[in-house]
Amino acid sequence: MAKVNLEATPRTEIGKQAAKRTRRAGFIPAIVYGHGMKPVSLQVGLKAFRQTLQTKAGENVVLDLNVEGLKLKESTCLIKAIQHNPVTDEITHVDFTVISLTEKIQVKVPVVVVGAEEAAGVKEGGVLDIIHHEIEVECLVTDIPEKIMVDVRALKINDSIAVAKLTIPKGVTCLLSAEEVIIAVHPPAKEEVKPVEEGAAPAEPEVAEKGKKPEAGAEAGVPPAKKE
Repeated sequence: MAKVNLEATPRTEIGKQAAKRTRRAGFIPAIVYGHGMKPVSLQVGLKAFRQTLQTKAGENVVLDLNVEGLKLKESTCLIKAIQHNPVTDEITHVDFTVISLTEKIQVKVPVVVVGAEEAAGVKEGGVLDIIHHEIEVECLVTDIPEKIMVDVRALKINDSIAVAKLTIPKGVTCLLSAEEVIIAVHPPAKEEVKPVEEGAAPAEPEVAEKGKKPEAGAEAGVPPAKKE
């Protein structure tokens, strides 16, 4: 997996107001962590950071973080976390973590389903249930897969695909158990019919008094004559 260059500058002002000024200037407040180093506060260009997310690796992109005026012990980084504004969804903060190219790491990889609408069980009325939209794997940073493809077209109702049936690239270990189900096709949901209580009689139209016959003309909608 190729590394993507990302330029950054040290951030000397800390706090909410300083972070707001950083965002107004078109930058994202950030911090980088690493073994044997103190966390370093940074800022990266919003536009440049968005571009790094456009690669096939998505948030698992391997970055070569170049900090102006500062030499990191190791410049190869991964995105540890991205914070978003809950209202506007704008990126508000990014955490980077320094990694080694020779040590295995644990990352989450997206599961991509192939043939969801063509699955045999779905055509029969079943429901496709994607239990894990991503799986956690362990590997070298250079071996991180972009995605795990799962073809479900042959799945019938009550069929499933467990970890053991996934095609995992060489050098990559899935951290879920081999029996863990990733995708399943369930039978269609049955409509609940309320049972009729034993001995219950069907409802009858109401009458004014049981056994009382309507007065003449009532059936035709004519009011009864007044008694003098």
